[in-house]
Amino acid sequence: MYDKIPELKKWCSISPKQNYIHGEFIKGLAKNIDCEDPSNETKISEISCTTKDQIDLAVESAKNCQKQILKKQSSAERISILRNIAKIAHEHRHELAAIEAYENGKTYTEALNDDLPECSTVFDYYAGWVDKVYGETCPTEPGFLNYTIREAYGVCGLIVPWNFPLLMACWKIAPALAMGNAVIIKPSEYTSLSLIRLIELIHEKLTLPKGMLNLILGDGEQGSYLCEHPGVDKISFTGSTDVGKRIVQASGNSNLKALSLELGGKSPCIFFEDTPNLEEALTRAYHVMFSQKGEKCTEPTRFLIHKDIYQKSSDFLVNLAKQYKLGTQFEDGVHQGSQNNKQQFEKIMGFIKRADSKLLIGGGVAKNINGGKGYFIEPTIYGEVDSEAEIAKKEIFGPVLSLSTFSNESEAIENANNSDYGLAAGLYTADTSRAHRVAEAIEAGMVFVNRYGMYALSSPFGGFKQSGWGKELGIHSIESYTKTKSIWVYHGS
Repeated sequence: MYDKIPELKKWCSISPKQNYIHGEFIKGLAKNIDCEDPSNETKISEISCTTKDQIDLAVESAKNCQKQILKKQSSAERISILRNIAKIAHEHRHELAAIEAYENGKTYTEALNDDLPECSTVFDYYAGWVDKVYGETCPTEPGFLNYTIREAYGVCGLIVPWNFPLLMACWKIAPALAMGNAVIIKPSEYTSLSLIRLIELIHEKLTLPKGMLNLILGDGEQGSYLCEHPGVDKISFTGSTDVGKRIVQASGNSNLKALSLELGGKSPCIFFEDTPNLEEALTRAYHVMFSQKGEKCTEPTRFLIHKDIYQKSSDFLVNLAKQYKLGTQFEDGVHQGSQNNKQQFEKIMGFIKRADSKLLIGGGVAKNINGGKGYFIEPTIYGEVDSEAEIAKKEIFGPVLSLSTFSNESEAIENANNSDYGLAAGLYTADTSRAHRVAEAIEAGMVFVNRYGMYALSSPFGGFKQSGWGKELGIHSIESYTKTKSIWVYHGS
């Protein structure tokens, strides 16, 4: 149990929360939006949304800061800023995790142990990259010197989702600032509070150049205007595929700005008949699937199980689901919290009501929690799911798992690739040759062999097909937040 709930509620009650533009907190002059505790459907705070004029001011401030200050900023100054932000995020991790859990619905343990560690280490990681980005000298004909340099884009608009609001924000802010960009970030209207608090702490403890880091609050209206704005040079977006497609159109209609898009997923996990330590493998994949209430783009929502081990596996998974405890964010021993918002709750329940596959467990609203209030959905598993069924094809983004069978390797690969998405995939086998062969055949940006869900700041994160454009983390974020300039010098023959 988090021991500072009164302080947390007191901070939330100071509302509406304000935007951060040109180094100052200002009230948004558009509408206010309520922030809700999804475990009991009660209001906990408000955010004040920016107008278009206020976003214009943020863009102007960011652009002036980037051109006049950040271009001249030394590596040592930039490194110091990033390392100090890392220190702030680490020192206040318990408070930030509590705010994250309070507004998202995930458990406090998940927020503290899964989300917050990288919120600080990603700043340390990219601080180490600041002075290690090199250009190239290119071979040319005699009489010429050709070399390249990498430059900041300028103003980067960052739009983050509601499932990992603070972590995704830090994944984007850290490399963008490391490369000398100015940032305008917009969190989801459902989960703005943890990022607001981090920026409050940064403002209290550091003196940043005005315009280097800006925060705008709002919903899709503010996000769309940011994406369309001709003064924004780059957009990095994490969210749904449908919104990602609209961002592509908005970019094309304005200044053809650079885009990074981390979108949806419908990830398969294949269990071959020779899966080593089957129960351990199933347990790992189950917990990755149902942790964070199933609100993860990389979660393995489709288990493809060899027919020889299908019955044993499905029985084991159902038993795991029976042991899963649902409850509120700060309750001890809880495995699964509430879904984040009413719209998402209703979307998930719509999939469940329409499903015509064999229901093995769950399938309903979890009752007897908070007197029946809150967006709680039972862990739900469907068996013998046809590969063309809606629950096998569409991204549900909730605690709904489909189990399907296959007879041979080629069928498993075909079923795994039968998707518009290609974010992640997993496979379990004792055959090393098969592992490499299947991993190469699967159409996904990340493939996990014999342990689903492995991530590192040095490894690229991102998918294929309708799961997005580009990669995040590692050197890939460095490339994402810089542009390459080729310089030619003629010195005679």
